Amino acid sequence: MSILSALNDPVFAGFLAASMRLAIPIMLAALGGLFAERSGVLNIGLEGMMLVGAFVGFVVTFATGHLVIGVIAAILSGAVTGLLLGLYTITLAANQVVVGISLNLLSVGVTSYLYRSFFGAATDRPRIEPFAAVDFGSLGDLPLIGPLLFRQDMLAYLGLVLIVITWFVVKKTRFGLNIRSVGEHPEAAETLGVDVIQTRYVAIALSGALASLGGAFLSLSATGVFLDNMTAGRGYIALAILILGRRHAIGVLFAALLFGSADALQLRAQLLPINVPLQFLLMLPYVLTIVVLAGFAGRQGTPAALGLPFRRSGSKKDD
Repeated sequence: MSILSALNDPVFAGFLAASMRLAIPIMLAALGGLFAERSGVLNIGLEGMMLVGAFVGFVVTFATGHLVIGVIAAILSGAVTGLLLGLYTITLAANQVVVGISLNLLSVGVTSYLYRSFFGAATDRPRIEPFAAVDFGSLGDLPLIGPLLFRQDMLAYLGLVLIVITWFVVKKTRFGLNIRSVGEHPEAAETLGVDVIQTRYVAIALSGALASLGGAFLSLSATGVFLDNMTAGRGYIALAILILGRRHAIGVLFAALLFGSADALQLRAQLLPINVPLQFLLMLPYVLTIVVLAGFAGRQGTPAALGLPFRRSGSKKDD
């Protein structure tokens, strides 16, 4: 079989398309984590923010019949969740890891409870019509790039556009410079006129909005339903992607594609006649997460003030 025919193989093309589709939600969550961590806030609550976005997006779409309204509602709910996280981590200077984990646990309970309050506990789950793939005609049949880029839906393309926007904002704008400065040396940034508290609040709100958009992708694009804890650890995988992608937008994209490929591989491996237990295949993306954290966590340059609360000099108490 020639290389060209292998690239055009329907199974391989389906694998590529699935890799991109599975990469989008964790990529969006990782972009949210990028804004938070660059500003010095460790957002462990990405998992909970994704779950809130998946729930709110589904409920609003089901109620209104409009997917776009559901997406907007999910983004807003994520921003509000981010501000709630900011209240505890920025204003109250609580432990950022504890608050993030608490938010994740709270989100699981609240979304499960509200879902049953709205729809009952029947086994026949309500569904919506998810986003359909955009038809690019013969472009979708191009080797390699066709399945990756021309067989996706509007939310996937929005995610790719957000990669470029994030890179530009963080690297090329005054706001991005402020974010990076408060993440590296907030005291110095404050003396130069940067409002550290405000900058971190905006960053954590953006973080929540992007993470919830990633969650909305799961319910509004990938499945058309909402399931309890349907994020299934993707928020934690997004944290690993941040490390592997060096907290850079383009790096996040390629790291997300790596994890998306691992997820797509385990899905397709389940259909092959191999004597490997299903549970081992399901573990593949999470094993990759552990490997990334073990191999790269200590090697990447993190913002110097990441995870450290900031107190204005006038509010500090003498020892």
